[in-house]
Amino acid sequence: MQDIIDKLGQALLMAAGMAWQTGWTLVLGFTISALLQSVVSTEQMKRALGRSGPKEIALACLAGAASSSCSYASAAIMRTLFKKGAALITSLAFLFASTNLVLELGIILYLLLGWQFMAGEWIGGIVLIIVMSLLVKLTYPKTLVEAARTHEEAAGGHQHMSMAVEGTTLRARLLKPETRVKVAQNFTMEWSMLWKDLLIGFLVGGFLSAFVPDAFWKALFLTDASPWIKIPLNALLGPLIAVATFVCSIGNVPLAAVLWAGGASFGGVLAFLYADLIVLPLLDTYRRYLGWRMAAYIGGVFYMTMVIAALVMDLSFTGLGLIPSHDTNVREQLTHFSLNYTFWLNLAFGALGLYLWWISRRHPMQHGHASHDHAHHGKNN
Repeated sequence: MQDIIDKLGQALLMAAGMAWQTGWTLVLGFTISALLQSVVSTEQMKRALGRSGPKEIALACLAGAASSSCSYASAAIMRTLFKKGAALITSLAFLFASTNLVLELGIILYLLLGWQFMAGEWIGGIVLIIVMSLLVKLTYPKTLVEAARTHEEAAGGHQHMSMAVEGTTLRARLLKPETRVKVAQNFTMEWSMLWKDLLIGFLVGGFLSAFVPDAFWKALFLTDASPWIKIPLNALLGPLIAVATFVCSIGNVPLAAVLWAGGASFGGVLAFLYADLIVLPLLDTYRRYLGWRMAAYIGGVFYMTMVIAALVMDLSFTGLGLIPSHDTNVREQLTHFSLNYTFWLNLAFGALGLYLWWISRRHPMQHGHASHDHAHHGKNN
């Protein structure tokens, strides 16, 4: 019994450490995302993404990187873009960018796992989009795409309506007094969609680090096997673990740290991180938005894309000698608290977060301007 109590304390301490190390980055990332959502409307993105050429894909990447890091909100925006005429490749590129190229995800990876994983996530995000584009071009299901555009959606879903300020130029929108209110409202909305995922991610990561022995992870990821076997199998396994745990968006970063500490390969951890777009609740969201056949097609293409991209990144980083060492004690790093830069950044950005929350409380969203249904058939985000 004492052993269980000790491990429970270790799990909670680990979860608290993860939250502490990443707190300020979340406020920073959500603030930037809220600002961009407030001055760039979905309508503007629709007009720019009608084709699937390099220019449109690049614009989709920029729009995705600047948008919400919530997987469900990104899926809702993707659905809107696609059904209003954006090309399939461009719409899916936006989806990948919005969950792999966002600022806060890279910073959290840097803090928990090091710059190599940050680079692997951001560079890998570009590789994901290139691989996905090629796979869709090779397998383009024209009839399926036409049916998905006119698919009648089932009830429910995560609605993420545009909250952009009106104005003729970007400068004019930035200088409008109501921009501050819109930023605060979008910031609060972002937290309302993601706090449960983050909490689950920290708790799952903490409990797995305390209760699952390292021997289990070493056996699962074939730590002692030949790299020719270990690397491809880890890349295949990473997305499946993500599907099984269904912790999406940036909430899966703490678990990625546990997998790396347990012996997973660099590519296997990246494949796990990439796979937040094929967790079961999101696949069900695609089904409701676009029909089950398109959801199955997206799931298959995404899985192959994630495996291939993870292999490319693993082989590239191995060839360049950039794979980080497994000797780093992730648990010790995350449970060490001191009056360092993290403390002061958490203090400053915590004050900013409270200020934005206070503004949004004083100016609540009006019914009809934005609608948010948090029902995800068993999962809220």
